[in-house]
Amino acid sequence: MTAQDSVTRPRVISARTGTLLAALGVVSFSLSFPATVRALDGFGPWTATGVRGLLAGLLAAGCLRAARVPVPARRDRAGLLTVAAGCVVGFPLLTTLALQTSTTAHSAVVIGVLPLATAACSAALTGRRPSRTFWTAAGAGALAVLAFTLGQSRGLPGTGDLYLFGALLLCAAGYAQGGRLAARMPGWQVIAWGCVAALPVSALVTALALPREPVRLTAEAAAGMAYIAAVSQFGGFVVWYRGMAAVGVPRASQIQLAQPLLTLVWAVLLMGEDLAPLAPVTAVVVLACIAVTQRARS
Repeated sequence: MTAQDSVTRPRVISARTGTLLAALGVVSFSLSFPATVRALDGFGPWTATGVRGLLAGLLAAGCLRAARVPVPARRDRAGLLTVAAGCVVGFPLLTTLALQTSTTAHSAVVIGVLPLATAACSAALTGRRPSRTFWTAAGAGALAVLAFTLGQSRGLPGTGDLYLFGALLLCAAGYAQGGRLAARMPGWQVIAWGCVAALPVSALVTALALPREPVRLTAEAAAGMAYIAAVSQFGGFVVWYRGMAAVGVPRASQIQLAQPLLTLVWAVLLMGEDLAPLAPVTAVVVLACIAVTQRARS
């Protein structure tokens, strides 16, 4: 094995380690919405998205340069552009816009259908079909989350919900492509190249938004921005993609069913939001679905 191979090929890890890494990524992402709300205290939505991507891109570029990582192969570039469009630009922008009108808790529950969307994108991408048990459990979890969401919004999705549904579709495509690419290159390089690929867009959005959305920097806004740039946009993806590569995109994506539940906890503890009465019921259903999908064979 050459020195370049050691840089570009991911090390083999056990399924248990992969599951733990994916779970760590979910915990990291579960704090993204509260951190985004904090960032919005000082940044406008477009500025927050641009600065977030710009900082993450510069951090990623520094890491790639320090590790002397070669330019990705031509066959991987389209997938990396999908990661950039879905996970670095589309999802952050649409969820940030949604959080202007939706609460952290409500937004987290809507995004709860992301695992099912990711599994569907992965199946379409790879041609592999998970078992009927897997789809039944995943669908039940998604339906529970959807019913909870519609109950909160009186049966009709609002503007914020439409932003969130668009965000989850873009993110699902990015997750599926990223999980596929992480089987050939280290997960941190997947998201790093995605952030670098999005740098021109992030820089342009920042330059156009700053004059129109003056920054009112506070300690909370700075902390929120630091988190969503360094962790939500980069660090969390490093462990998330590594875990997906080890246990497979469909199974890893179902671990993310726990993400809205964790965000609900943060919404109460950190944001002071009221917890909906049906949240504990939804939590039990979702956790049961996670257990089934983790045991179901693809």
